[in-house]
Amino acid sequence: MKIKRRDFLKVALASSTGVAVGSSARAQMAPDSGPASAAASGPASAPRSAQRGADQHAACLVDTALCVGCRKCEEACNRANELPKPDKPFDDKTVIRTERRPTDQALTVVNQYPGAPSRDQKQRRETHAKVQCMHCLDPACVSACIVGALTKSAAGPVQYNARICLGCRYCMVACPFEIPAYQYNEALAPRVVKCEFCTNNKRGPKANPACAEICPVEALVFGKRGDLLTLARKRIGERPDRYLDVIYGEREVGGTSWLYLMGRPQREIGLIKLPSSAPPRVTENIQHTIFKFGAIPIAVYGALGALMWRTSRLEQANHSTEPAGSDRKR
Repeated sequence: MKIKRRDFLKVALASSTGVAVGSSARAQMAPDSGPASAAASGPASAPRSAQRGADQHAACLVDTALCVGCRKCEEACNRANELPKPDKPFDDKTVIRTERRPTDQALTVVNQYPGAPSRDQKQRRETHAKVQCMHCLDPACVSACIVGALTKSAAGPVQYNARICLGCRYCMVACPFEIPAYQYNEALAPRVVKCEFCTNNKRGPKANPACAEICPVEALVFGKRGDLLTLARKRIGERPDRYLDVIYGEREVGGTSWLYLMGRPQREIGLIKLPSSAPPRVTENIQHTIFKFGAIPIAVYGALGALMWRTSRLEQANHSTEPAGSDRKR
């Protein structure tokens, strides 16, 4: 049996109206349905469990005014994670003059930036800054991973499970700091590689990560995030001539577990300028807006209806231009 276009449009309109009414009713009932509904309501959603108690998360403070670019942190990280030895030895300081990024064979790197590190250190004509996974409080890589190979642990570190990773590399695209690397040269079992705060070895999240433990000038301080923020503010208050009144990582993309003290603007030492909102909150709000009140079904049915209406009008116009009696049998 053939369905007339008019009947199809009636069914489509009824269906889309039903979806919209149902969605509207669910939205009206949401306030009485408990915390789960509130968490799914969009911009006013509650923070994820990974963000709760962030002051107690394992964290590290990087004091760029103290760092001397010795590369001891690179060497300790290489040894603790059993990574391949670099082409140039760690005591070769020439490599830090060219800006580098973490790779699948180097989870952290130190770069040198020309210019006085702060107003009271004119005798030193450079600043050194360490780069690694920032361990965001609301990590975009975790949100982007479709199989849960990346997770935010209760202690704070963002950890990776190679056994369930599909190799889609969505995490690499999602990361606002452009940190995750991929083992393209490993044909059989490639992995996504990044700093895991030494939780992927025997040290664990409660012990000093290898890089912080070896730092000879204590430019790296490991501890609880809340305590490190207090320490950073104390240093800024005591030495306003040395530090800018900002803690990088305190608010960037919702906050990170690696925090930076700076004597120079962040753009001068390779730190990316980012908004305070976490990428997962932005994308999820967009999704909630699109799906709210059945927007997609309405749009689909509306487009189909418009297409059928236009087709019907064209057929009617063609029929009206045909000569009288042209459809009769000869």
